[in-house]
Amino acid sequence: MRAFVFYLVLLIAMPLAALAVVLPVNVYRAQGIAAPDCDRPPQVLIFAVPAILIYGAGALLAYRAGRRFHRLVFLLCLSIALATVPNIAEAVHELYRNAAAGECLG
Repeated sequence: MRAFVFYLVLLIAMPLAALAVVLPVNVYRAQGIAAPDCDRPPQVLIFAVPAILIYGAGALLAYRAGRRFHRLVFLLCLSIALATVPNIAEAVHELYRNAAAGECLG
């Protein structure tokens, strides 16, 4: 029963992880416009931080289980968690860039 709940949580969190990987941090730069986007980095982090926590914990738990199927789940969880890291780094960088430039003060 515990394994079923574990896989159900990973399955339910899949759209969250997809949004965490796909969402651009700055919509304007994604369109080729050089303008600050003050709302987007926190919105990306809202999806990315829970996704990396869920799939990072999932990778750890699946690795500790040790069976062949769990190793495949470990690789899947690890790849999803690592795919969110660049987006998190870019969102934090964008937050610091906006704060240093004083563009998004309120």
